[in-house]
Order: sequence, then C-alpha cells, then structure tokens
Amino acid sequence: MARTRGRSRMLSARRLRSAASTRSVAGQMFVLQVLIVLLLVVAAVTTLLVQARSDRFQGARGRSLAAAEAFAHGPGLVATLRGPDPSKVLQPLTEAAREEGGVDFIVVMNTDGIRYTHPKPELIGQRFVGDIGPAQQGRTSFESVHGPLGQEEQVVVPVEDSHGTVVGLVSSGVKVSRVSSAFDRQLPVVLGVGALALALATLGTALVSRRLRRQTHGLGPTEMTRMYEHHDAVLHAVREGVLIVGGDGRVMLANDEARRLLDLAPDAEGRHVTELGLDPRMAELLASRRTATDEVVPVGDRLLAVNNRPTDRRGGPPGSVATLRDTTDLQALAGRAEVARGRLRLLYEASVAIGTSLDVRRTAEELTQVAAPRFTDYATVDLAEQVLHGDEPRPAGGAAPELRRVALNGVTDDHPLYRAGELHRFAAATPQATGFVSGQPVLVPDLRIDTGWRTQDPARTQEMLEYGFRSMITVPLKARGVLMGIANFWRTRDSEPFEEDDLSLAVELAARAAVCIDNARRFTREHTMAVTLQHSLLPRGVPELTALDLAYRYLPAQAGVGGDWFDIIPLPGARVALVVGDVVGHGLHAAATMGRLRTAVQNFSSLDVPPDEVLGHLDELVGRIDQEAATVEDEPAVAGATCLYAIYDPVSGICSMARAGHPVPAVVRPDGAVEFPDLPAGPPLGLGGLPFETVELTLVEGSSLVLYTDGLVEERTRDIDVGLEILGRTLAVPGRDPQETCDAVLDALLPARQSDDIALLVARTHILERDRIAEWGVPSDPSAVAAARADVTRQLTEWGLVEAVFTTELILSELITNAIRHAAGPIRVRLLRDRVLICEVSDASSTSPHLRYAAAEDEGGRGLFLVAQLADRWGTRYTAGGKVIWAEQPLA
Repeated sequence: MARTRGRSRMLSARRLRSAASTRSVAGQMFVLQVLIVLLLVVAAVTTLLVQARSDRFQGARGRSLAAAEAFAHGPGLVATLRGPDPSKVLQPLTEAAREEGGVDFIVVMNTDGIRYTHPKPELIGQRFVGDIGPAQQGRTSFESVHGPLGQEEQVVVPVEDSHGTVVGLVSSGVKVSRVSSAFDRQLPVVLGVGALALALATLGTALVSRRLRRQTHGLGPTEMTRMYEHHDAVLHAVREGVLIVGGDGRVMLANDEARRLLDLAPDAEGRHVTELGLDPRMAELLASRRTATDEVVPVGDRLLAVNNRPTDRRGGPPGSVATLRDTTDLQALAGRAEVARGRLRLLYEASVAIGTSLDVRRTAEELTQVAAPRFTDYATVDLAEQVLHGDEPRPAGGAAPELRRVALNGVTDDHPLYRAGELHRFAAATPQATGFVSGQPVLVPDLRIDTGWRTQDPARTQEMLEYGFRSMITVPLKARGVLMGIANFWRTRDSEPFEEDDLSLAVELAARAAVCIDNARRFTREHTMAVTLQHSLLPRGVPELTALDLAYRYLPAQAGVGGDWFDIIPLPGARVALVVGDVVGHGLHAAATMGRLRTAVQNFSSLDVPPDEVLGHLDELVGRIDQEAATVEDEPAVAGATCLYAIYDPVSGICSMARAGHPVPAVVRPDGAVEFPDLPAGPPLGLGGLPFETVELTLVEGSSLVLYTDGLVEERTRDIDVGLEILGRTLAVPGRDPQETCDAVLDALLPARQSDDIALLVARTHILERDRIAEWGVPSDPSAVAAARADVTRQLTEWGLVEAVFTTELILSELITNAIRHAAGPIRVRLLRDRVLICEVSDASSTSPHLRYAAAEDEGGRGLFLVAQLADRWGTRYTAGGKVIWAEQPLA
C-alpha cells in the first residue's frame, strides 16, 4: 500500500510539472493574443473618437446654418427690422423657431451686432459675441465660440432687402455636446467584438493546451525521452514480433523477434516489404494495410498468427502495425480446445432444444435433430411400447424387450436403418441389447470387425456396411430408475470414427433426453388417466328422443383436462332436460368435481322441478363441498362453477331455462335468424344468497337450441364479445342439421392451440303431433272410472295399440281411483304416444301417493304396487296447480 501511494504521488507531481510546462507555452500564446486584441480595440476606439468629434462639429454647423437661413429668409423679417420695436415681434418667433429647429439659440441683430432676440432676455440689447464682419458684407460666416450657453458652433447670416442691402443679421448656434455621433452606437459593437476575440483566444488556448496534454499524456520533455527509451527497450525484449510499415509500404521499424520470425536482413528497415524476400501471402498482408486478427500465415516451417491494424484510423500517420506470434506448437492444442468448445456448445443447444414439449415422440425427435449431423451422421431412438402409452416397461427377464423406433434423423434418407414406426427386438449379442440390459453405454469403433451387432440381421447389417456405416455408440435411456429404451449414434466412412471422448458426449446427450422423455411419459400417463376419468364421467351417447334431434362435440384442452360437461336427461311427459356446465380449473380435481356435479344434476332432475330450483339445489351442494374442503388440509375448494339447465316440452313447444353464471345460449329459428335470449345470468354455483330465475321461450318446430361452454367463444387473443359475434354469424344459415351446425361452429371458432375444454350441444326441436296426444277430463265420481276405461280402450284401438289396452286400463283405473278418493279439484287424463306410451292423471292436490306393502287383511294399498309392476317407470310431477302422476309403458 505504501509503494502504491508513493507511486501515485510521483505520478501526480509529474503530471503537475508537465501541466505547468504545457500551461506556460499556452499562456505565452494567450498573452500574445490578448495584446493583439487589446491593440486592435484601442486603435478602433481612437479612430471612432476622432471621427465622432469631426462628425459632431459638422453636424452642429449644418443644423445652425439651416436654422439661421430659414429664419433670415422668412417673409416679413425685413419689414419687422425696420419697424418701431423689432424685439417685441421677433423674440417669440425666434424662440419658437429655436425649439422647432433643434438649436440652442437664434439671435436677430441689427447691422451693428446689437441683439433684438436671445434665449436669455437679459442679453437683448447687448452686442453679439462673435465675428459679424463677413455678414455685414453679405457673406455667411462660421465659427466656434464659447458663448453664454457654452461651447457652440454658430453661424451668422445676413438679412438683405430686395435691393441687396444688408438690413440685419441672424445668428444660430448649437452646443457641440448636443449633437450625437456614430461613436455612441459603434462603441458597444467594438467592445463586444473585442470581448468575443478574447473569448476565442481563451478557447483556442484551452484547446491547444488540451491537445498537448493529450498527446504528451501529461509528460514533459524529460519524461518523454525516458518513456521512449523504456518503450524501445521493451519493444526489442518482448517475445512477439512487431513490424511497423509506412504508408509507402516501407519498413519503418522491426523489433528483434520480428527479425527472427521473418528472417529479415539487418538493413530491412527502410526497404519495401516486397523486397524482403517474404512469403507472398505475408508480403501481401503487410503491404495491403488491411485489418487481420490472428490470421495464420505459414512462413517456412512456422505458422505465424498475424494481427495487422492500420495506423491512420484515428487521424494518425498512414501505415500499419503488425504483431507476429509463433503458433506452431499451439495449433494442435487449439484444435482440441475448439472441439471441446463445440461439444459444450452442442450440450448447451441440446439443453434448450430437447424437452420443449411433453410429448414422448417429439422429445425423441428433438434428440435426433440435435445430434445429427453435428455430432453424428445418423441418430435413432428406440423406446419400449409401454413408454409411448405412459407406462413403465415390464421386465424382460434379462433380454432386451421389443422396441419401437420412434425417431430417426440423418444426412440422407436412402439408408438401410430401421424406419421410424417399425417394431423390432435386438438380439442378445448386439451392442443395443447389451447396453439396454446392462444399463451402460457401448462404443463400437469399427463395425467391420465387430461380430456381435451382425447377429441381429446379417443381410441388413451387410447392407449397412456396404452403404458406409463404420462406427456406432448405443446409450440406454434411463431416468429415475426407469429403463425406457436406447439411443443409437452412427457414423459413416465420410466422418471420423467414434472415440472414447465421444462416448461421454453421447452419454450426456442421452441422459438429458432421457429425463425429458420420462417427464413426457409421466405426463402422458397422468393425462391419459385424467382424460379417461373425464370421458367416463361424460355421457356415452345420445338417447333416442322424439322431441329433439341432437348432436354434440366435446374437445378436451391440449394440456390437461378441465371440468366442462354436458348432459341430456329424458324427463316424464316426453320432455328433455339439456345441461351444460363448467368447473373452473384443470386436472383431476376439476374432472372429479365435474363428475360430482353431473351426478347431482341427474339426481336433482329426477325431482322434476323447474330449472331455477335445480340450480338452487346444485348451488347448495357446491357450498357444502367447499365447506368440507375447508376442514381438510390441502384440499382445494371448487374455484368456480357455472351451469345452464333447460327443459324442453315437445307437447307445448315451450323451453324453460335458467343459468348460473354460464354463457347465454343461442336460439336459431328455422329461417336462420339467430338470437341470444335475455336470460338472467345468476351467480356462479357456490356463492349462495341469490335466487335463480327461470325464463320460458316458445320455440317453433325446427328451431335449434345451441348450448356451449366459454372455451368455444373466449380465448386469450379474442374477447368473448367477438366470439359471440362470430358464433352468431356462423349459426345464421337455415337448413342445417345439428351435426352440420357443430362442424361449422368448430371450424369458425376452434383456436389454433386450445387452452380450455370445449363442450358444444345442438338440439333441433320437434313438436309432438296432435294425433299422438289424447286428453280429457274425469268427474270426481267413482262411477266415472268405467267411462274413463272405455275412453282409453277406444283411443288405444285407434292408435293400433290393442295389446296395451288391458295394462293401460288397470294403470289408469288405479291412478284415477286414487285421484277421486284422495285428491280434490278437476281431474284430467292425458295419453302421449311417444317412443313409449305415457299415461298421466293430474289433479289439484299436492299430496303425493307412496308405494307400500299391504298386509293380508288390508283392503287397500295394492294399487300403486300394481302400477309399479305393470309400468316400466312411474312417478309424480308437481305443477303450479297441483300434481301429475305418470306411468310409462313400452310399445310392442
């Protein structure tokens, strides 16, 4: 530290001395420039003063003469002078003329010089001060006098009558101090120019001082001499050749190392580079003055690395400086270093390029694309069949399992290797089987002398040798203890055979790829499980319905599975419930939650209540699920769920629907008109506290109801309003069936990369024909049961359902009897001939009958049991005015 501080102080003192020296030279120049500027300024000011004095006297005389002559030749002056009292008349006139003429006085006098007028009235009547002799003789006279008003320039003008006789005199004068000159205006300019010249001199001195300081680096003559001596000593002592060539191509300086490397003559300095007997390439480089960086030039038995730079790039003298290094011994080492750098670069690129997706095949292809052709001529990847499906390979009992080639890349495509997609099993003696079983890489430097690899397929291996395959490396693909396959690297006769150093690079490439392949395999397994679970929870098909023509599309997201679902639920009375829902999120939890909600919707629909009540029950269920999740650690709650529930009645053509935060459905009329009904949104499921609202729409036959999830109309690059607009335009085509509508909608709205599930359900409505409906009223009288049975028999006979007469009579008899006995109000019977025969008995009571077992001594209790045995299904549906008991029978 002390040595460093001492060196710093010495350097500072040296810079101060050199700066002082530089400032003395610059200061002398500055003083000289200041003296010149001051001399020029003084001369200019003196000249201006002399010129200003002359200008003032000339101006004063001119102004006095003009005033005197103007007054002397004024009309009536001669008569006034001959009058009785000239002073009384002329005094005010002369004062007015004096003020207007800008002079100090105008004096009118007689021929003897006695004043008639004067600015000072007390001087009137006194003799005029000045020479009036020339004026008395009729001439104008000028003179400078020190009069009563000060130093003045005055003029005396004679006043003549018409005969040329002098009858009086007029004198006018101006003080010289009142007359301005150009000096007052020019003096600031002269002084400003002088100040500017001084500033420029100061700036020039500063620039010169700065340039000197920069060129000498703050060093004085002594330091410059010492520095030159040190540089000369260093220049000839370094083990690197230095050669300075002038602009004319002649050698200006060559140090000892340059003379040795180029074998220069002692008199080389001063000679042209083309006259030194150098190698033509070296001579051309030195003479061209072009820039070169570590350019290797052979000179005899040496390899010289030459760096050449021109010296005139920053204003220096023309020429160039070349440095020479002997790299003969370093050439081999540099080649090996370059190979190592290439391998590191390849590993870096492999870490970036391999594993860009969670797809097993794509990851294997990325390995082959990175390896060939930079590391190998051909690269192949063979994987066990189970890996492609996300499973772990089963142990093969010490033998290589059956593998499928999933990736291949090479310099040409006419090779005899197994093609991608082919299934094969390597023989036990082959390097591939040996490496797979042992888990260790295998290097075969020369395939021509190796016999083990030819046991796989002698004909094919011979064809490979004839094609030019000469060397190979096989590396097992193993990650987390799972052996999944092998990677093979091949080189032909056009490349150097593999060496031991290449084995480590191949192992590193395969290890990185194996981890990525295993990640993709595990993702494939989990994704397959999630998709399988999801599809198992969705409808397996569309039920046969008379009320609707249905088509649907369900597209899971490309990454992970979501919680979108739909359902088609047949209801009593030929009605159909259509459901579309969405659980926010992806993964198994979303799929499982979706399954729970779909099951709950099916159970709630069996209650046969309006859509708003179904959504209310579903909202309570989601709330309970979240409460249960809150009591369990790490159990995720339902992040959000939406649902739309619609019921279509083909008898009336009325569709009642309600939604819980779900996108509004689209209604397509038969003529192609599209509308999005004003359906209250309602809160998403699980929030609670707010009711849902049911809206009823009357749909004409042939209308289409389009239900969907938000993944269809909304994505990251497209707002939901834009998606709804596209959906409306796509649907506005009349005459499409549901399948065509689904295809058209997906073609228009399916994104390039689908990030969310899409559920689409299209239902085209039908109205049940009137001849398939029979309805009549029944009086509340037990005797009316017989008439009702007769009506049923007649109607079924008209429909050709004679085989169902007996069963239907029994069912309706029991239902009507229960209504007459236990209910109140009007009783009505309705028969619907759909895919099944539906019998309905409605009344005004809200009391629902219950199935029970009657004891042996009971007189009643067997009616509903009989109905349950005869009908496929039966139940009770509540309405605003009571209830409906229904039963369904299959048609033969």
